[in-house]
Amino acid sequence: MAKVSKSGAAAIPARPAVGPIPAAALSGVSKYRWWILLGLITAAIMEVLDTTIVNVALPQMAGNLGATFEEIGWVSTGYILSNVVVLPMTAFLAARFGRKRYLGFSILLFIFASFFCGMSHSLIELVFWRIVQGAGGAALLSTAQATLRQIFPMEQQGIVQAIFLMGIIVAPTLGPTLGGWITDNYTWNWCFFINIPIGIASFFLVTTFLEDSVQASKAGSVDWLGIGLMTVGLGSLQYVLEQGQEKDWFNDSSIVRLALLSGVTLAILMWWELSPRNTHPVVDFRILKNRALSSAIFLFVALGFGLYGGVYLFPLFAQTILNFTPTKTGLVLLPGGLATATSALICGRLLNGKKALVDPRILIVLGMTIFMISMWDLGHLTIISGEADTRVSLLIRGFGLGFLFAPINQVAYASINPREAQQASGLINLARQLGGSFGIAILGTYLTHRSDIHRANLVNYLYAGNTQMTSQVQKFAANFHAHGLGMTDATRAAYAVLDRKVTVQAQVSSFNDSFLMILVFFCITSPAIFLLRKPKAAAAVAVDAH
Repeated sequence: MAKVSKSGAAAIPARPAVGPIPAAALSGVSKYRWWILLGLITAAIMEVLDTTIVNVALPQMAGNLGATFEEIGWVSTGYILSNVVVLPMTAFLAARFGRKRYLGFSILLFIFASFFCGMSHSLIELVFWRIVQGAGGAALLSTAQATLRQIFPMEQQGIVQAIFLMGIIVAPTLGPTLGGWITDNYTWNWCFFINIPIGIASFFLVTTFLEDSVQASKAGSVDWLGIGLMTVGLGSLQYVLEQGQEKDWFNDSSIVRLALLSGVTLAILMWWELSPRNTHPVVDFRILKNRALSSAIFLFVALGFGLYGGVYLFPLFAQTILNFTPTKTGLVLLPGGLATATSALICGRLLNGKKALVDPRILIVLGMTIFMISMWDLGHLTIISGEADTRVSLLIRGFGLGFLFAPINQVAYASINPREAQQASGLINLARQLGGSFGIAILGTYLTHRSDIHRANLVNYLYAGNTQMTSQVQKFAANFHAHGLGMTDATRAAYAVLDRKVTVQAQVSSFNDSFLMILVFFCITSPAIFLLRKPKAAAAVAVDAH
């Protein structure tokens, strides 16, 4: 029964203690939970893959649909916008409609939207279905992850979460490879059609074997005010992050207005969700009182920054500086993804069992260190760096990422009530997604800014009395003259080559600065590790009875 505060407002019902699950129930769930894991990880990979697989195909889409490059960017923006808005609401939706129904509906919605994305003949049509697809995809991450926390016993959580998270981490890396191959050999439409058979298999496994949680609490009245505030606040914030660089940030009035709107609505949202008058908040921010969970969410913002920021920076560097094709860029990224899979499985094995073999905090420190070493390497690439140089750095980066996600998850979930797993999962995945959006927005602006600064510094060395510059121009001009150009045209072409070399060198230096910025960001956020607590064996996650 809900307690009543002195003011007369009904407080949030107290959470009952979770007792041991009967042996018969455990045997029932043990029959099917690995099939459920297969269905959930398939759905999650499909969802995360769609955040990056279309990026390489955007130029082809723009040509086919008659859109500008700025307009076609909404194919990615619309998907992430709706995904970010729905993610925090997944706990409410799962409680309202039931975990099995909500997951099944979300997978079907994703398949349905994917089909119509592939069949689209106009930009408006494609963006609309991408928004629908993003809304369906939210549950494929947070509800799926929370379900795994509830259907597997504590001693198996290490390996189960490592397998699940391996797909989430590796998929953004594989996206450009798969997208490049599909675009080169077929058409962009197949970037969406590929989801249909995968989604059908996932839907069959989930709806056949999964049942609703025995610990699920039925949602009460709908928090329409909270839903409205969240939609406006997160939607505005995501738009600012996605479009800010193209619109020159706060020099654009629409960005200023939306930034203010986002700040005000999110502040009101936080107040309303924590208010005693709101007896059924759409997002229960009270769980952030758990120090381990709030610290883990903070670290996930940093991980999103590093994961998506790196996936954003490297293809740009590889294709603009090293002249890699999209397919070659993806193939260079591939070994790093495999390194992530390997280290995630090692990590899961170390964390598996009733008592982990290693303190998860040690693995987090190790992962942070390895990741920062990789950023240091990537921050010192040059214009003559080859495929081998980049592959080693990306292997180190991938290996470090695998040692971060699973241990942070383990610490985050170990100290919370199983009934809070869905709320926690929604906030964790939102933190990762927002961290990625902040990372791409900040790094994109920083890259441009540093490129301008480096170019201005290099141009200072180009003056008439500089003998090295004069010698280079004469060599270039002589070469052009030998190939048939008149001396005047040859000199002009020589200066154009010199200008191009200065620009490229400035870009290389700005990419180096951007990779080092990720390193600095990780250094700044790393003290949050010391706020984490070592999971206790008693803090086991209960298993659902089917």
